[in-house]
Amino acid sequence: MHHKSLSQYLAEQVLAGAVTPELKQLIERVAGACVAIGALVAKGAVADILGSAGTENVQGEMQKLLDVVSNNLLIEATESSGLLAALVSEEMEEPYQIPEAHPKGPYLLLFDPLDGSSNIDVNISIGTIFSVLECPKGLSKPDTAAFLQPGSKQLAAGFVVYGPSTLMVLTVGRGAVGFTLDRDAGFFVLTQEKVSIPVDTSEFAINASNMRNWEPPVRRYIDECLAGKTGARGRDFNMRWVASMVADVYRTLWRGGIFMYPKDAKNKEGRLRLMYEANPMSFIVEQAGGAATDGCRRILDIQPTGLHQRVGVILGSKNEVEHVSAYHKA
Repeated sequence: MHHKSLSQYLAEQVLAGAVTPELKQLIERVAGACVAIGALVAKGAVADILGSAGTENVQGEMQKLLDVVSNNLLIEATESSGLLAALVSEEMEEPYQIPEAHPKGPYLLLFDPLDGSSNIDVNISIGTIFSVLECPKGLSKPDTAAFLQPGSKQLAAGFVVYGPSTLMVLTVGRGAVGFTLDRDAGFFVLTQEKVSIPVDTSEFAINASNMRNWEPPVRRYIDECLAGKTGARGRDFNMRWVASMVADVYRTLWRGGIFMYPKDAKNKEGRLRLMYEANPMSFIVEQAGGAATDGCRRILDIQPTGLHQRVGVILGSKNEVEHVSAYHKA
């Protein structure tokens, strides 16, 4: 069977006016870096890139060696392209300015180079998340303020899962589509022309070890799910939790479900990063027919106040997300 390549898909989007030729090139460069990251992940200990880097990122978390390598691969793939005005990463405190030797472009790139990196050493699926914004006009050296745009301003977003297959889900604002890496050919091919998340679900994904810290609306929702057929929902639910957002969201997109990492008594603002995780994932989920909220607000409407701002995240099948939201408003 002949599959359309990522480049062919993006060329069609250029003809349809959904993306510019420059945005097409940027997405291709990010995808190329992800192919390289996926190859390293697949080699594991053979590539000598497992274990700690011995350093902390801006959030005070210990970096894995592969975190640092992945971050560098994404910078190297994009900084000389002439497509970016600047970029930011979960692993860097401030925006990365394009070196003077390279031309600058109209876009801002944001990424989490290796989501779920705590799972690297135990061979559980991890991934990369990215988002593209337009750089405000007239800025020669974009500062933090240039990036503080609500998620609704995203031009494109995607994530890659490094698992048994290397998979990408992408949106350019015309629905969500799925790709699979053809490892022999070395590029992504279109394998899901329309990702459509079921509106109802009988699965939920949450870290139950945080139960003691949950707010009452979240506790109420999960208690009802756990009560199964004997409870208010009248049906049994299954719990799933991989602890890699990319893997949990990918499963949710395909099978339906609700992914929850809500704010709680311990993480009063939330645990996940708005700019690198919540916004791109929410854009993708909404484009697939789902919904995404922090409990009270649509995530894509939130005005960012900092590059590394955290937020509560509840996303997935539309009816379930609305169910939890109703409890927050009660």
